[in-house]
Amino acid sequence: MGCCQPIDKVTAIVEQYKGEKGALIPVLHAVQKELGYLPKDALETIAAGLNIPASEVYGTTTFYTLFSTKEKAENIIRVCESGPCHVSGYQKVLEAIKEELNIEVGEATEDKKFYLEMTACLGVCAEAPAIMINDKTYVNLTPEKVKALLASF
Repeated sequence: MGCCQPIDKVTAIVEQYKGEKGALIPVLHAVQKELGYLPKDALETIAAGLNIPASEVYGTTTFYTLFSTKEKAENIIRVCESGPCHVSGYQKVLEAIKEELNIEVGEATEDKKFYLEMTACLGVCAEAPAIMINDKTYVNLTPEKVKALLASF
């Protein structure tokens, strides 16, 4: 975008969506992609720029699990713990991730390359167990497959 300061980047993103109906979620996605998370000052800038209450911006941000108000890591790993993934053995996949990266759920690797969290459903129940890394979903996983996947990053 050619901007240098994070708030300048947020302002530029908001300007792209100004006046569009339903712009909040696309703006939140774009800002999080740019900054890696949604800090308080960015949420305030979004609210002011879209002319909506800050409480609405914050409420939307905290309602959806794909948005984060705290800095995590370069790659966010979300492990699905829905019923189908549970039955299909997500626990073994989760254990393989924890072992491979030497972290627990809610932690980042020391180098801030990976952050691990749980999620309710990724919508690919027929291909369980599944995880999402950043914006890409990986399905039909086994501990071996997930170790190879992590190595590819």
